[in-house]
Amino acid sequence: MSTFPAPVYAETVLSHNFRDAQRFFLEALLELHYAHTLMLTRQGIIPAESAKACLLALDALDRDDLRTAQYDGKFEDLFFYIESKLEALAGPDHAGRMHTARSRNDICIALYRMKARAEALEILKAVSALRQVLLKLAREHEHALMPAYTHTQPAQPTTLGHYLMAYAEAVGRDETRLQAAFATINRSPLGACAITTTAFPVDRDCIAELLGFEGLQLNSFGAIAATDYLTELAGAVATTMANLGKFTQDLLLWCNPTLGFLRLTDAWVQISSIMPQKRNPVPLEHTRILASRALAEAQGVFTCVHNTPFGDINDSEDDIQPIVFTMTANAQRALKLLAGVLSDCEFQTARMAEMAAADFLTVTELADTLVRKENLSFRDAHHLVSKAVKALGGKYSVASMAEATARLAPEALGRKLNLTHADLEAALDARNFVEIRTIPGGPGALQPVFNDTAKQEAQIEAWLNTKTTLLRNYRETLRKLSDLALKG
Repeated sequence: MSTFPAPVYAETVLSHNFRDAQRFFLEALLELHYAHTLMLTRQGIIPAESAKACLLALDALDRDDLRTAQYDGKFEDLFFYIESKLEALAGPDHAGRMHTARSRNDICIALYRMKARAEALEILKAVSALRQVLLKLAREHEHALMPAYTHTQPAQPTTLGHYLMAYAEAVGRDETRLQAAFATINRSPLGACAITTTAFPVDRDCIAELLGFEGLQLNSFGAIAATDYLTELAGAVATTMANLGKFTQDLLLWCNPTLGFLRLTDAWVQISSIMPQKRNPVPLEHTRILASRALAEAQGVFTCVHNTPFGDINDSEDDIQPIVFTMTANAQRALKLLAGVLSDCEFQTARMAEMAAADFLTVTELADTLVRKENLSFRDAHHLVSKAVKALGGKYSVASMAEATARLAPEALGRKLNLTHADLEAALDARNFVEIRTIPGGPGALQPVFNDTAKQEAQIEAWLNTKTTLLRNYRETLRKLSDLALKG
């Protein structure tokens, strides 16, 4: 006659889940035991004598033994393994009362949320640190000219500050998405029990507060069945990594000497084993693959929960958790690595400025100037400037472009231009191009944005401090209340 667990089941599933629980959820599970016991006795559901016996047993547990125990199949999972230890320490009657009005269903979801909220907070800290680096660099390079690219081709002059602020804004939106994910995660499912709550007079708000949750996942069915607390985090991470990957790809291109916009310091380059001249920007490649891994793992979270029943189902429980936490670990690595590289790199601003003033990049402003000063329609101005560009055959200079525009005006417009060559050359100046673009969002209007982002980052820092304090203080409160209960 066969007995549980079947060897292959133990080998392929239960032993893995046991180790994952030890790694990710042990401390949270013990905290949950303390909190549930305190709530039960406060509500008069179990006698104070049993509560004290359970709290003493929890204090007496050998944490090192729990962390290092090997799965042997005697108990289905870490929960039952710890329960056996508590029974040995407190006695079966007292320890057995601890499980009143709860299920492994709401216990496990609570543990997942407790770990996920901590991970979301750490990612947000890394995102905020990266944004601080970006903002510092943007302020330093507010006026540094560079070419903007569309369709991977040189398009118009802008500034490095303008470019960096574009990514900094995206990172700010990443912060907002992660804040929202944290708020969704940090709601307690405890009291839902198996899926329909309990007839015992439990205080769901009490145990939520004891464990640092900021409210309830109210509907008990949804508390067990819903997985959007996982997918919202995965979605926020995926978007963050997609943003990071696009930016990192640019940086890698900029490191190519052919472009020559970025030089990593010696601390960040790796050499070739055969080519003495190589300065390989390998950390940026590692940043890119770590971001890609985290993105793929985020997609894996969605794949695992997609088209599964809306209920208690293993697809969204033990086996998916390592994917979630590998995702968050790789995301943190990518973010920290990119922030480190950016904190110690050299933007080649002279080369950037040279490229910003080359290859016809300012001729949009020449057309705009013709509209303003010569009272032309934009289409007529565009047509004239286009003819001048073609006439130069790819050989650009400010002087030759001004000359060609003036020379072709009678044919294109039926009259000469009123603007002088000096006026036309001024319209083709890259610095002028940037400085007159002062409408909100333009490269000439960064100062108000710097002020706004400073306020935003102060708010983010305050939020992070509040949530970090919340997750630190509930443990201290839980310990104090347990000690008081033992003295009472």
